[in-house]
Formats: sequence, structure tokens, C-alpha cells
Amino acid sequence: MSSDLPDVRSAIITSAADAFAEDGYAATTMDLLADRIGATKGLVYYHFRSKFDIYLAIYERGMSLLRAEVESRIDGADSGLARLEAMSHAHLVNLMTHLGYHHTIHQGVRGQMNSALKPRQQQVLVELNSLRLDYENLFVDVMTEGVADGSIRASSPRMAAKILLSSLNGIDLWYRRREGQTLAETESLADQIVELLIGGLRAAN
Repeated sequence: MSSDLPDVRSAIITSAADAFAEDGYAATTMDLLADRIGATKGLVYYHFRSKFDIYLAIYERGMSLLRAEVESRIDGADSGLARLEAMSHAHLVNLMTHLGYHHTIHQGVRGQMNSALKPRQQQVLVELNSLRLDYENLFVDVMTEGVADGSIRASSPRMAAKILLSSLNGIDLWYRRREGQTLAETESLADQIVELLIGGLRAAN
């Protein structure tokens, strides 16, 4: 059974992300999560001490998946603007592919979860929030480089990065994956959104 434990933990995290996204954190019980993966509540508690610990695991995995995708677009000889567009595209495709993770993370970030946190949970949350800031800094750095190479116009790369990321993340409020939607269709939608959001940052020729 020990070889199956990582798979069970992964199934709980993925199922919980979808449940929190669909029904809300408060309305999702440990019993419901157990039912979704066809397991006992005891097995869920074997892997996680509490529902909030599951949320923290979703947060961590969601940020890890996102950063891995976006970091792969940072390097290269392209202009800062070209890299920013590639990073934003990767961010959107990841969000639309792993919508449950992002929607759940944003529930917490937007303050929709009220929970008396234990000290260890508070510490983990602080660390995860630091990961979000580190991720934001990837965009700030590329915008700063874009301003320097003349491809981006932004008086404050930090403010521009915050506004851009808020806009990118905001699609989880309205986007719902259509049954049968292909990766090519997801990529095309990401292209359209990137063009709309980044057009204003493009320096005039």
C-alpha cells in the first residue's frame, strides 16, 4: 500500500481543488472529499490533518505547476516584451488547464476563508505567500528589462506587473472549460487575452 500513498495524496489534492472551486471551501466537507475519490474519511485524515492543510497543499502544488511553466519562457534573446507575452501566455494556459487549483488559491488570497489557523499553518501560509511574491518578481524583472531595451513602456514595472497579474488571474471568475475543448482552442484564447492585456504596454515604434 505504501507505493500507492503518493497517488492517494495527489488524488485528494486534485479532487479537493475541484470541489473547493465548484462548491466553495466552506461548503466542502471531509466526507464529501472522501466520497469524491471513493475513499474513507479516515484515509483523507491519514494524509492531511485538516481541510485547511489540504488547501495549503493545493496552494503549493498550484504555484509549483505555474512557476515551472512560466520559468521555461523567461530565458532567450528575445525582447522583454516578447518574453512577457510568452510568460503571460503560459500563465493563462496553465490557469485554464488547472482551473480548480487557481480558483481555490484565489479564494484564500481574496480572503474568502475564515479559519483559526494553528501556528504551523500560519507559517506555511506565510511561506506560500512569499512564493507568490517571488513569482510576481519574475514579471517585474522581465518588465524592467523590457523598459531598458525599449520594447515596454511602463513608468513602474512593479505596478504594471501587479495590474497584469491581477488581470490574468481574474479570468478564473468567468472562464469555464467547455466539454471537448482542445488545447489548440485554449492556446488561441490565451493569445487573444494576452494581446488585449499587453497591448497597452507595447512601446511605440
